[in-house]
Amino acid sequence: MNTRRLWIALATLLHREVGRFLRIWMQTLLPPVITMGIYFVVFGSLLGPRIQRIDGFSYIEFIVPGLVMMSVITNSFSNVASSFFNARFQRSVEELQVAPVPDWIMVAGYVGGGMLRGILVGFLVLLVSLAFHPVRFHSLAIVVAFLVLTSLVFALAGFSNALIARRFDDISIVPTFILTPLTYFGGVFYSISLLPPIWRGLSRLNPILYMVNGFRFGFLGASDIPTWIGLVTLMGLAGALVTLNLVLLARGVGLRT
Repeated sequence: MNTRRLWIALATLLHREVGRFLRIWMQTLLPPVITMGIYFVVFGSLLGPRIQRIDGFSYIEFIVPGLVMMSVITNSFSNVASSFFNARFQRSVEELQVAPVPDWIMVAGYVGGGMLRGILVGFLVLLVSLAFHPVRFHSLAIVVAFLVLTSLVFALAGFSNALIARRFDDISIVPTFILTPLTYFGGVFYSISLLPPIWRGLSRLNPILYMVNGFRFGFLGASDIPTWIGLVTLMGLAGALVTLNLVLLARGVGLRT
């Protein structure tokens, strides 16, 4: 299959995925923005002035990058997990299986759609945050790097979840019992420098900590974790998940009855 046809196949799949979440924007884009807006009101405007400054920054200024990252993680994952599992459930994925396109096109199409939704929601949340505090950038390049890599990692994770899941309930297990706890304990609302040594060490086992802190460094120039470690962690996770998804597809996991 020539390169032009590959690009057409990828663009078609991406167009379908993006069109899907844009058509139902009141379910896919609006709710996370409203939820994060509530966080800004409660933690930023109401409780923030009563909380001590962290690393020299006001509390609302400190949590903005973390809340943006939280929305990117959640939406990148959920978009791919729900979309691809629905394709499996409705057996429409069989059309892609019989089409003369390689597996990586299927992965790239669904993952690209999830990344775009995660990034778009993150951008909307950032716009909402302007109503509570002006945003500044210490390094726009680092912000973009962590934004893209984080959305990539969790979109890939969503694809893996959709492949392995056997029923609709399995789609909610990972967000509820894994992503949500890791996100809340990933430094979104606090600096690990405030924790006792033992909990500080345990926090370093949480990969989301590196993502949140790297993203925060791009805004504030302050981080609990060296930025390069976060970038290496993200690239390693992305590579591992790409390999995992391609192996699962090659073996027909979740696709063969």
